[in-house]
Amino acid sequence: MPQVFFRDLGHIRYKDAWDYQERIFEELASRKMRNRTLPEEMKEAQQHFLLFCEHPPVYTLGKSGLPQHLLLNESQLLEQGIEFSKTNRGGDITFHGPEQVVGYPILDMDFFFTDVHLYMRSLEEVIIRSLAEYGIIGDRLTGSTGVWLEPDSPSRARKICAMGVRLSRWITMHGWALNVNTNLDYFRNIIPCGIQDKGVTSIAKELGREVPMEEVKLLLRKHFSEVFETEILIEFEV
Repeated sequence: MPQVFFRDLGHIRYKDAWDYQERIFEELASRKMRNRTLPEEMKEAQQHFLLFCEHPPVYTLGKSGLPQHLLLNESQLLEQGIEFSKTNRGGDITFHGPEQVVGYPILDMDFFFTDVHLYMRSLEEVIIRSLAEYGIIGDRLTGSTGVWLEPDSPSRARKICAMGVRLSRWITMHGWALNVNTNLDYFRNIIPCGIQDKGVTSIAKELGREVPMEEVKLLLRKHFSEVFETEILIEFEV
């Protein structure tokens, strides 16, 4: 069973968290390359990480995203105190902000499974199982990533968790953004994930009450461990 180090980065700017992911990624990639040249008894144990954090308000645009899906100009972003970042993950535009659990798994998939489709479905399953703890029925929308509520109802379908990842040398980066007590007004300034005819929701909106962030994080860790059949090691929390 692979072991995954867990780190809660707390409140951190998007770019700083991205740089942090990149440093971990480079170490895992370097270790992977070194191990290919070493005899079995000298190989270093590969590491895997799961990072949680919250970002100050920021819109992020994936590699396949369209800039026009951001409905604010530069001066309006500045006026509202919202950052904007083009990123190397997949997907279109989304929002990150306070009271949202952002999860960044950095895994060497050679130790799990080398199937991108299965990886995305597994991330969705983590969220679906966590939502079920609150009696919320999460589901998938055909042709889209992330977790949705009532995806088969054109008038009621709404996204509760966005996803966008990057894989290189079968090492993962980026991940999910689960709306917990998130201020959903921020989503009015974008066409979320490039989908114009669907809504956005949060756990708090569905339940009619706020939910403790630490409670949600515990559930996410629990179900991540189950879905990926791994042991979560609490290395440190900031």
